Amino acid sequence: MKNFKLFAVAVLLFVGATSFVNAQSKIAHIDTQALVEAMPEMKAAQSQLDKLKTTYDTEIKAMAKELDTKIKQYEGEADTKTEEENAKRVQEVQGMQNNIGAYRNQALQDLDKKQVDIFKPILEKARTAIQKVAREQGFQYVLDSTTGAGLLLADGTDLLPSVKKELGI
Repeated sequence: MKNFKLFAVAVLLFVGATSFVNAQSKIAHIDTQALVEAMPEMKAAQSQLDKLKTTYDTEIKAMAKELDTKIKQYEGEADTKTEEENAKRVQEVQGMQNNIGAYRNQALQDLDKKQVDIFKPILEKARTAIQKVAREQGFQYVLDSTTGAGLLLADGTDLLPSVKKELGI
């Protein structure tokens, strides 16, 4: 009788422990990259960034063309100018090269800042939708299953279809 009670207590503890573990493991996954890429706001934002990049590229190419024209002009006139004039021209060309480099660096910084400013609300909207759907479906944890995010197996519940539905995409 004593062994039976001990056995019954052990079974109850085992069943309770496995139920407790199962109750805690409400985990889902979502490919956030696929979600964000499917959002219409993302396409508009990417288009806006591409236009800005094209503008900067056009300006940099124009500056480089002006520099090339000056270099060719100065090289052709070098024999007819004094050493002092040629030295000033070399400094002018170096100054133009420096200006182009500085403008290129500033353009890259501006593009990076604009990208952060544009993508931040889109990512926040996606995160909010993921949280809402996960809470509605009773998940405590949502893992990012984007390729390269570190998730090796994603056989559980995929929230991507539900979140897309929530966002209307």
